[in-house]
Amino acid sequence: MKVLGLSGSPRQGNTAALLTRMLEGAASQGAQIKNFDLSILNIKPCTHCDACLKDGECNINDDMQTLYREMETADAIILASPLHFMTVTANAKLFIDRCQAIWARKYILGKPPLGDSKYRKGVFVSVAGRKGKHLFDAARITVKALFASLDVSYRGELLIAGVDEAGSINCQPGVLDEAYRMGVCLAGQMEESNDSTL
Repeated sequence: MKVLGLSGSPRQGNTAALLTRMLEGAASQGAQIKNFDLSILNIKPCTHCDACLKDGECNINDDMQTLYREMETADAIILASPLHFMTVTANAKLFIDRCQAIWARKYILGKPPLGDSKYRKGVFVSVAGRKGKHLFDAARITVKALFASLDVSYRGELLIAGVDEAGSINCQPGVLDEAYRMGVCLAGQMEESNDSTL
């Protein structure tokens, strides 16, 4: 089993720490893990050229080409991003927008978006500096839309409010342990039932 981690955090702080622990949990169950820092990759914005509508391929040659291949071979994808203005970071949004080519495969060309019909899980990890009842709503909708386009089942989320200063995730009792547990479950439970949770 392969678990792909994608970190949209520009400073690789609290959100990245949660992602790392989740991947460590998955690795403890024998999963092959890969972790990409989106902030250091060369990912250009989608130009809306519509070239992907013809064959489902993006004609921009940058690091996103590597991520397309990684997603195709993954069994689970974890997207991690802190909130910036109530949604995912610019780094994460660049990645999401460039999945337009995959969207085109599914909705325009009628092809499996990731090249096959195997079952894949998706998890969203996020932190926010403030607190509020609907704090993560916009980001959740965006990530769910992404996973739906990829034919990835949205199977879990770890959303932590009130975490702002770098390293302050370490002051949240049990949160890093919960991230690890979720990683264990992600790798250990690949059944397709919609009733099962991480």
